[in-house]
Amino acid sequence: MHRLRNMLVTMLLVLLAWPAAAQGGGRHIAMRLVAETAHPRAGDTVPLAIDSRPQPGWHGYWEYPGDAGFPATLTWTLPRGMTAGKPAYPLPTTLTVAGLMNYVYEGPFAPLIDLRVPAGLATGTHLPVRLHLSYLVCTETLCVPEAQDLALDLTVGAGAVAAAKRARFDQWRRAIPRPLEAQASYAVEGGRLRLAVPYPAGAPATDVRFFPLANGLIDNAAPQQVRRDGDRLVVETRAGQPAGRIHGVLRIGGGQGLRLSAVPGAVPAAQGWAAAAAVAFLGALLGGLILNVMPCVFPILSLKALSLARGHLGEGEARREALAYTGGVVLVCLALGGLILALRAGGAAVGWAFQLQDARVVALLLLLTVALALNLSGLFELPVPRFAAKGGSAGAFATGALAAFIATPCTGPFMGAALGAALVLPWPAALAVFAGLGLGLALPFLLLGFVPALRRRLPRPGGWMETFRRVLSVPMWLTALALGWVLGRQGGVDALTIALAGALAAGLLLWVAGARQRSGRSVGVLVAGVALVAVATTFAVAGRRPDGPGTASAGAERFSEAELARLRAEKRPVFAYFTADWCLTCKVNEKAAIETQATRASFAAKGIRVLVGDWTDGDPVLGRFIEAHNRAGVPLYLYYAPGAGEPRVLPQVLTPGMLQAL
Repeated sequence: MHRLRNMLVTMLLVLLAWPAAAQGGGRHIAMRLVAETAHPRAGDTVPLAIDSRPQPGWHGYWEYPGDAGFPATLTWTLPRGMTAGKPAYPLPTTLTVAGLMNYVYEGPFAPLIDLRVPAGLATGTHLPVRLHLSYLVCTETLCVPEAQDLALDLTVGAGAVAAAKRARFDQWRRAIPRPLEAQASYAVEGGRLRLAVPYPAGAPATDVRFFPLANGLIDNAAPQQVRRDGDRLVVETRAGQPAGRIHGVLRIGGGQGLRLSAVPGAVPAAQGWAAAAAVAFLGALLGGLILNVMPCVFPILSLKALSLARGHLGEGEARREALAYTGGVVLVCLALGGLILALRAGGAAVGWAFQLQDARVVALLLLLTVALALNLSGLFELPVPRFAAKGGSAGAFATGALAAFIATPCTGPFMGAALGAALVLPWPAALAVFAGLGLGLALPFLLLGFVPALRRRLPRPGGWMETFRRVLSVPMWLTALALGWVLGRQGGVDALTIALAGALAAGLLLWVAGARQRSGRSVGVLVAGVALVAVATTFAVAGRRPDGPGTASAGAERFSEAELARLRAEKRPVFAYFTADWCLTCKVNEKAAIETQATRASFAAKGIRVLVGDWTDGDPVLGRFIEAHNRAGVPLYLYYAPGAGEPRVLPQVLTPGMLQAL
């Protein structure tokens, strides 16, 4: 009865629109038939695309149209022995009109068809391909039946594919839902259908929705609730009358989907996302705590250690500084987390440390690090900011904020999975996870502020502190060198030269300001000059490009999903790693474990191919691939064993033995 109503509604819209279609002429979806190669080899399969572009305000229909509409019918006229496969449709969008849910395409779309060329044909054989399409095209108020005849002429040849054509088809292929090899299950209880789909715990999944591939499985227009249950996504909605094996597509975000089948089985009722959020929070807390010993964080921690080493803080002052430091760390983590969530909601593929993909931010950090290194070296003394020598709540807060900001290039154990999970939780829970990261990073100083026994273990103040302060300038200078290297890789010699000139100018101004401050004179104009130099430098490096293409490690190839698929199809073992110039953890792993002679020899002996994905400039294609493997950023290390379905995700801190054991 439900299907009959939908058919009557569609027929009524068609009848009402028929006079308009007769008068208007033309077609409301422009279509053309495209082949990946015009010269396929005999016996090969050549991919075809029906490049379809609806006019504004009009839409075409998915292979299952929903509550109203009809799918397109394809009639082929092909040379003898040539066969066409079933069309593979990209993920649709939803359109609800008058309570009816339709699955449609309101923008360009391209169904893909595999065309099998007969074997044994001579080179130069002409292959005329003809296709007659009948389909329905609608607006929100009327529908028009249309038909088109498409033609394509192929010639048997060498099968060469132009790079631009391959890239175009790769883009179309990414829009096709991937088949889910694992078996899904569903249960119907109290008029509700619960669908459980195997999916890695914490792997990104946004805007999840189940699209049925047949009528009567679900109430298409009913809301769908989505939750995680371990390594499964569970979708719950109002049931139709499903029976036996059912088929459909699960949208997982970013225009990506999974084609699945499900059989009746046990699916637990909802228990909410609180447990997943709690686990992610604890993981982020532990990850932030471990982050304190990472190389990229140590220089900033040393500043606070110098402040705490003064040893004469009162109980109240120690607690206030600890809370202020914690507030600075947590606030920056929340701000970065909120910005990541907002950008991702707008469709950007960004993750942790995304701001370091911008050379302007790296230049600003370089200037700030040089200024702090000069301060620790004793070149100048200014009352604000009071990072170390002057202390106080304002200085503690600023130190915490700087520590969190510079910590972003680093990831460690527990942190990657926790942040990956945060990106798929509701936004309040996600922000709680980012706050957990900040709390873990601040925890050692928070304990020092609130546990007097720990503070009593700190050394007594004395003349040694000036020497210790000079020593602490060394890691800060090393950090500045690392940032300079990153900037040179991102923007070339020009950007590095500009930043070094800015650092020199800022250093001279700070030196003069320090001398004037010691003599009791005003330094406001000079400090303003330093700020002006920083702003001018960051703007000057914008848009600079590297002097030449980056280079992968010896024996490694640049990562692409097409190359990975080719190697896996050949049953080759593959080690794929994803890095960025601003990721210090990545660089330590590369020098200490990946690029060693022993690792190279082991990989060569076992035939392991190495693919490197460089995410320095925030490539969105790489970003989406990284997200799909439960990571919010780099590093990411994957090992694909021959014939294995899913890769093995290696830890974020590598050892040579770990890689040689693959």
